[in-house]
Amino acid sequence: MRLRDPLIEHLLELLAPLGRASARAMFGGSGLYLDAVIIGIVADGRCYLKVDAESRSRFAAAGSSPFVYHSRSGAVAMSYWSLPEAALDAADAMVPWARLALAAALRQRSPRPRKRSQSGKGKPRSLGTAGKA
Repeated sequence: MRLRDPLIEHLLELLAPLGRASARAMFGGSGLYLDAVIIGIVADGRCYLKVDAESRSRFAAAGSSPFVYHSRSGAVAMSYWSLPEAALDAADAMVPWARLALAAALRQRSPRPRKRSQSGKGKPRSLGTAGKA
């Protein structure tokens, strides 16, 4: 039986008013999801939420900082910023931050172009020798 992480369980409770909250293990930490959209990560006992150009200043003003990992080429800051401590107190304190993270995640998603079918539609088919009289 696997033990559950109390921080993740608490975060899922705080996120529940916004939709179906879930967590999945990833890269030594966990990803936080709302309705199958990743909005945050939990690493080293801290929660980091998704930011973008529109929301980064709100997180910075609250004293948050980016999640940074170290690679062979040096420190790499990701687009996830620490959750303000007060947001852990109650769902109504967490919801505005989670909404910002969800909005940033949705803005980041771009519609993927659909690949055309290779069934030959729109492309003349060669009849080879069978169609020659």
